[in-house]
Amino acid sequence: MKFGLAVRNFTAWPELPDPEAVLAYGVEAEERGFESLWTWDHILLGVKPSFPILESISVLTALAVRTSRIKLGTGILVLPLRNPLVLAKQLSTLDLISNGRLILGAASGWYKREFDAVGIPFNRRGKLMDRNLELLKRLWQEDLVNGEYPPHTLDGAVMVPKPVQKPRPPILIGGYVDRVLRRAGEQGDGWLTYFYTPESFTSSWEKVREYARAAGRDPAELESTNQLPIIVGDSREALEPKMGEWLRTDWDYAGWSESTPESAIIGTPEECAEQLRRHVETGVDRLILVPYRYEAEQVRLLAEEVIPRVA
Repeated sequence: MKFGLAVRNFTAWPELPDPEAVLAYGVEAEERGFESLWTWDHILLGVKPSFPILESISVLTALAVRTSRIKLGTGILVLPLRNPLVLAKQLSTLDLISNGRLILGAASGWYKREFDAVGIPFNRRGKLMDRNLELLKRLWQEDLVNGEYPPHTLDGAVMVPKPVQKPRPPILIGGYVDRVLRRAGEQGDGWLTYFYTPESFTSSWEKVREYARAAGRDPAELESTNQLPIIVGDSREALEPKMGEWLRTDWDYAGWSESTPESAIIGTPEECAEQLRRHVETGVDRLILVPYRYEAEQVRLLAEEVIPRVA
């Protein structure tokens, strides 16, 4: 069982992300034995209130320099917003700088205002997602790439150096609806979801596996990941109001998904461990923990008091 940790590269206005605090947090996560670090990704997010956010790949690159072992993931990158050629080069470089620690979590996005500002047609995001996935894979794995991917014309395109990981960095597909679950099963190396209960995770993960089987793939080779908010303290009763307020003000939940604040892990170390065991029993490969307000004491409690109890 792998435990990752979400990175606080976005905040709620008027607070701004603190780059040095983010890097120190990443170093501590590695020292405490977490398997991976995961950055959130948006170019623009929110109006009133807005959510200031540090660019995800830049943050991971800085973390790659400050750390040496912990894996570095995008949780998740809004893939259609990016020029796929430039992105392939950026991510390949990150994998090289980190010596093969990149995990690409990618999704098609949901925030239309962001797409409009960047100049990407929101109603084509699914097709652009598929196109960009194909281009990333080809550029990372093939010595020479030819093809028409309007508006991109690849005529003897050579992208070197290649990523450290062979045949390429793993790609986890994020999202909720059936067409996304199909994409994860058919095109991805696994699925990454957000704030799902054990029951919701189990039903959707089985769909991913069925889509993989139908495509002639071995579902046992796919990896699953769930992101979960968590708060640890003296009693569930005392913690629930604090956690509820944070989940209402700093987070959102897609109405077309089963993402829910009810997925929150709340309580004493033993209570939290027991709730996490229910997730482990689903067969999930990795849990990305989102500690309450990213507090240092919460990270300590997770590493010293909660995760050992789960194991």
